[in-house]
Amino acid sequence: MLPREEILKGVENRDTVKRVIDQADQAIKTWEVVLTDFLSPPELAEIQRVFSRLTEVQLVAWGGYPQAERQRIAIARSEMPLDQSQVAIAVLEIAGNFLFDTASHRDFLGAMLGTGIVREKTGDVIVLGERGAQAIVVPELVEFLGMNLQQVRSVPVKTQPIDVSELKIREPKKKELTTVEASLRLDAIASAGFGMSRSKMVDLIDSGDVRVNWKDITQASSQLKSGDLIAIRGKGRLEIGEIAVTKKDRYRVQLTRYV
Repeated sequence: MLPREEILKGVENRDTVKRVIDQADQAIKTWEVVLTDFLSPPELAEIQRVFSRLTEVQLVAWGGYPQAERQRIAIARSEMPLDQSQVAIAVLEIAGNFLFDTASHRDFLGAMLGTGIVREKTGDVIVLGERGAQAIVVPELVEFLGMNLQQVRSVPVKTQPIDVSELKIREPKKKELTTVEASLRLDAIASAGFGMSRSKMVDLIDSGDVRVNWKDITQASSQLKSGDLIAIRGKGRLEIGEIAVTKKDRYRVQLTRYV
């Protein structure tokens, strides 16, 4: 049995981590690979952090493509072979003519959840504009959604499984930049990286639209460090690279922006 209370010390996603501890204990006991449901980025980050200290089990996360936000985790004893191919996922094509009634990510996800399934059984949804969308789900939902998902907004749709290789993933665009700042405050670095005024960035932070390492941050004065990832809803992500101190005791920060 894993040291449950020690693992749970200070965790934020306590219920999720508890479930994964139970699944890890099951994997140790049965010598089988055990799969979680799809996890959100904050849940993934926290689970990978707390389980990295353990030697009894190993984890592999996969959501269908390298940049997938929502992923499942396969858990196995450390002695067993484990790779991405053991993370069971399925891809559905949701096809319809959305030329005159454009549907958003929220519309597709809402229609799927409207059939009675829960969010934890679904991964990323990739919107393809007027042609519909592709949805990553647990394999056991393929037949159910094929029968029950028949409309998104006002548009009739047909839902059928496709191969993972048919996912239409748009590679994120990268922009490298450097900024020199008086401090490593979140509002200073993020406003430079996202190319907006500091007051606008403070507004976004105050309204809960900014996350650092997938945690909601509402303090503009939060200090950043190399390796941190800033995400702003609808505006992409910003990765903090190397930080150096200049002769004038300012901070030269390497940034990579993904849009």
